[in-house]
Amino acid sequence: MIKKTIIASLVAGAFAPALAFAQAAAPAPTPEHTLTGNVGVYSQYIFRGLTQTNGDAALQGGFDYSHSSGFYAGTWMSNISWLSDSPTATGYASGSLEMDFYGGYKGTISGDLGFDVGLLQYYYPGTKNTAAVPFPAGIAKADTLELYGALTWKWLSAKYSYSLNKETFGVKDSNGSSYLDLSANFPVTDALNLVAHYGIQKYEGSGGACGVGVSNDTCASYKDWKLGATYALPQSFTIGGYWTGTDMTAAQKSFYTNGASSKMVGKDTFTVFVAKTF
Repeated sequence: MIKKTIIASLVAGAFAPALAFAQAAAPAPTPEHTLTGNVGVYSQYIFRGLTQTNGDAALQGGFDYSHSSGFYAGTWMSNISWLSDSPTATGYASGSLEMDFYGGYKGTISGDLGFDVGLLQYYYPGTKNTAAVPFPAGIAKADTLELYGALTWKWLSAKYSYSLNKETFGVKDSNGSSYLDLSANFPVTDALNLVAHYGIQKYEGSGGACGVGVSNDTCASYKDWKLGATYALPQSFTIGGYWTGTDMTAAQKSFYTNGASSKMVGKDTFTVFVAKTF
């Protein structure tokens, strides 16, 4: 946000009346290159309504580069446990990190209406048991590449992500799967924002995750939501909290239940965090 400042100047003479006048300063030029970083501690990592850390804390952070033309690129990381929590189901002997790499272009269509398009690669380093047979003894490699496009208007956004992988987040034969993200980030004050989100995760294909001849949509697709708030603190710190949950059928709840702990990873839950940008 470009803020204007008023510079006041008072000129006084021994025999002349005092003169006061104000002049609006010209806005600072937009830098051609911008590099920012972020780091945060979360009570758990929630991704599209699903806990990625089985309810445990997460340390997250990344870096973003942007050009004045609208092009941008970045990377982001977080600890996870969902791949190694149930090795019998996933086939992963280890996998405790998510690394994201993304790039795209954003701009203005007209007035407050903007757009954002790009690619996002989810990368999960770890040891995968390649000998694991298809369903139910192991998922495919979880790495996923998505193409996304978004429209934004003031504090509203609609984003559609389309999977370019044959396996989407480990679900076999799921090429063309997608995620629709409808979000609102409403500013109540300069510091306080209310957050709302509704998402639809849709898995395409069949015979990969739910069994031979059964569509992936039957067990893997679901809807999720989020309600919360964030508050900006001095020194570029932000605190916040939000409720998240999912809308699933019995088959979908079974699919998203951790086999080792018997916890359903999409249950309603509350998350708090503190983060800093620099």
